[in-house]
Amino acid sequence: MVKKVFVILAVAGILGGCENMSSGQKGAVAGGALGTGIGMVAGGSFGQVVGAGLIGGAVGYVGGSALGR
Repeated sequence: MVKKVFVILAVAGILGGCENMSSGQKGAVAGGALGTGIGMVAGGSFGQVVGAGLIGGAVGYVGGSALGR
């Protein structure tokens, strides 16, 4: 439970500092944070958590870029 609250606060803090970013960059930051958080809460190993963050960032960038157009 404590991990979930920490992850939610971290995501909110990261997204709060994204004023001057493009839609793709915002999506990458949000996707990376979300993927990493899900990997941590699920109890994955270090490699799995990093992989989830990288995949989430890539998907977030593509999605944010598509929405920005």
